[in-house]
Amino acid sequence: MMKILVVGAGAVGGYFGGRLAEKGEDVTFLVRERRAEELERTGLEIISPHGGVSLTPRLIQVGTKETFDLVIVSTKAYHLGHVIGDLEGFVGPDTYVLPVLNGMQHIEQLVAEFGETRVLGGLCFIESTLDATGRVIQTSPAHQLVFGPRDGDWTDRLLKVKEALAGTKASIKPSDEIMRDMWQKYLFITTFSGVTSLFRAPIGPIRDDAAGDHVIRNVLQEAKQAMERHGATFIQDIEQEQEKRMHQMAPDMKSSLQRDMEKQGMVEADHLFGNLIEGAEPSLYPTLRMIHTNLKIYERLRSGVSD
Repeated sequence: MMKILVVGAGAVGGYFGGRLAEKGEDVTFLVRERRAEELERTGLEIISPHGGVSLTPRLIQVGTKETFDLVIVSTKAYHLGHVIGDLEGFVGPDTYVLPVLNGMQHIEQLVAEFGETRVLGGLCFIESTLDATGRVIQTSPAHQLVFGPRDGDWTDRLLKVKEALAGTKASIKPSDEIMRDMWQKYLFITTFSGVTSLFRAPIGPIRDDAAGDHVIRNVLQEAKQAMERHGATFIQDIEQEQEKRMHQMAPDMKSSLQRDMEKQGMVEADHLFGNLIEGAEPSLYPTLRMIHTNLKIYERLRSGVSD
């Protein structure tokens, strides 16, 4: 049995790690002291339309020395620098690192630290949050995690990872085209989080407004062009497919970025948007620039700093 370390036991890591533990895999959660105390008191509880689960998780904290076969990183991009430092003592020469962060820049950071062959590609589609008592509340029909080797080469050891992640109540699927899949997820989340954070509204009222729907299409077009400038490849008609998907979403769906703003939390302004427009001609990507500006103003106001 593979030893799996899940970094964090929040809304995403707690859900997928909990589903793996529910299946019977050897799962450990790397958590901070406050979350450790909460989980030791209440256990890890998942409330989901796909079935609830309550279990006593195995916990570990920074500073311990124990090597794992697979490390799943599900934190926000703005915590990644700290996470990389926290993983000292847990990542050995044969450890795979599987990030499920939004965006793409984190891959370079992880490869620089752990090496080209040990960093897998990954993404997830899920709407989940922690409630006031620390329970994982998962509400969306989608609860999917996709992963695979970035070069498409399924080694014997990677096939064991594939086997370990299969068979849970979550939808955990392997992919032979994980880099393409990640770009497509990046395009989707850039558009979804961009418009919901810009208008401070769930997707339904935005798409039901003619001007709002026009903004959705503008973000899709600009983000696709910006990502192609960074080497992205997409399936044919990706814009139409993703626009259709957004029109099929529940009208009350909010992005995690929007939820972070509602909680006055940190946001991934540069990781999701700043990196796309950096170095481009100032006349390019006006809607993306407006979204990025909106988020940077929010960050300054949140920190109490204004120009």
